[in-house]
Amino acid sequence: MSGPTSGVYDAVVVGAGFAGMYMLHRLRKQGMNAVVFEAADNVGGTWYWNRYPGARVDIESVEYCYSFSSALDEEWQWSEKYATQPEILRYLNHVADRFDLRRDIRFSTRVTAATFDEKTNLWTITTDKSAAPVTARAFVMATGCLSVPKEPDFKGVNAFKGKSYFTSRWPHEQVDFTGLNVAIIGTGSSAVQSIPEIAKQAKHLTVFQRTPNFSMPAYNGPIPQEQLELWKLNRPRFRAEATANAGNIRHTFPRDALLSATPPEEVERVLEERWKMGGFAILGSFADTSIDERANEVVRDFFARKIKAAVKDERTANLLTPKTYPFGTKRPCVDSNYFETYNRSNVSLVDISQAHIEEITTEGIRTAAQDYKFDVIIYAIGFDAMTGALDKVDIRGRGGLKLKDKWAHGPKTYLGLSIAGFPNLFTITGPGSPSVLTNMAPSIEQHVDWVARALADLAAQRKATMEATPEAEDAWVAHVNEVANMTLFPKANSWYMGANIPGKPRVFLPYVGGVPAYRAKCAEVVNNGYEGFALN
Repeated sequence: MSGPTSGVYDAVVVGAGFAGMYMLHRLRKQGMNAVVFEAADNVGGTWYWNRYPGARVDIESVEYCYSFSSALDEEWQWSEKYATQPEILRYLNHVADRFDLRRDIRFSTRVTAATFDEKTNLWTITTDKSAAPVTARAFVMATGCLSVPKEPDFKGVNAFKGKSYFTSRWPHEQVDFTGLNVAIIGTGSSAVQSIPEIAKQAKHLTVFQRTPNFSMPAYNGPIPQEQLELWKLNRPRFRAEATANAGNIRHTFPRDALLSATPPEEVERVLEERWKMGGFAILGSFADTSIDERANEVVRDFFARKIKAAVKDERTANLLTPKTYPFGTKRPCVDSNYFETYNRSNVSLVDISQAHIEEITTEGIRTAAQDYKFDVIIYAIGFDAMTGALDKVDIRGRGGLKLKDKWAHGPKTYLGLSIAGFPNLFTITGPGSPSVLTNMAPSIEQHVDWVARALADLAAQRKATMEATPEAEDAWVAHVNEVANMTLFPKANSWYMGANIPGKPRVFLPYVGGVPAYRAKCAEVVNNGYEGFALN
């Protein structure tokens, strides 16, 4: 790996997934010297770690990819509507090879600390692999929004004598469940994807569900050649159409409100049409379902009918039907025969919302109602979202202020990109940006492009540092909260709110104002001479 000629890197980047690899590529393109530290032994980020059965993207493959290189677009062809984890990982390895990124990535190296030196205006970065720290002008956390798994906090986790697996840390070798009694805890996206696949192998699969999830059919399959050709011919226009939508995906978001005297039969027609499109299309059915509980209730009733039609057992269908939070306020799932899997004779559902899990025993799981014996327990219990990876590193800014201390009552950022008191520290898709409410690939590219330009402009102006002002940060945090409170999102105890992590402050983490408004704000900040930033 090449090193900086001056002994100081222009930037240290943490993470070699979509964000970290593109950040390295952009910095190189503008003549800057950068190094990437990656805890895994290869590129891929979340797609390196999440190898569980059935793992695949929930955004259509043709949209969930880089857009910065037309040559890359031309030479890579996706095979399925929703790419599997192995295919996405092959894509990211192809990108790393094509742009010769690996020579500036230090694998199997975890960043443990980063401290800003006010005398030199440099960051000192410490890893677990070298006694000698690295210094850099800029420090970029490209660690992903869902990269730190939630650890199980059940009593007796280590007592279980069978095999335990985590969907977020799945073994690289194939796991065979043939002839085994298997338990899976959780019904979030990872579980919804893996349950149908595990059920095909296991002697019996028992699903432990606390809160049911909304899930839409993927209608996955090979991408028709004519659709691929259409994308090749119209890629710039299609991507522009996606950027014009709140979620960075092409599905048109209509302006019609469900409750604006729309006839019930027309509402049903639109919902059915969107359902048949599959994936997240139904999220854009009507303009008021995320802000009006009455409109949202109509969509919830539609889902209840779909679940009842798919699941033969009435009690099971009822347990699988979400009732305690509005549709769309938790990230919905995209599935292949998830609900239908509960019709199998070797699959059963246990409701732990009332009879909670009391203990993991040597032989299985004990709930408040019953003891269960298993050969295997799978934990599909989610992540410490958006702030988890940032909290894992001992980051200290001006005056030795710890980032974790600053965020003790919830994260505060300016645009999800910068933090007051932490000069030249940038967070890619950090809290306070649209991030997880969107198609992450283009959202990542927009953030990386913004950071790369900011660093180039800083160098051109012969300035050493830039950081958000406390006033700009406070104003942005207030705006993020104000917009969130205009919606139904805060009504759900979701990981968007940090509600899945005991003791984590309940703050709405992403920006719900949509991609167009957010991009406009980022552009306005630059056009106004980095308004809200102090450049020194």
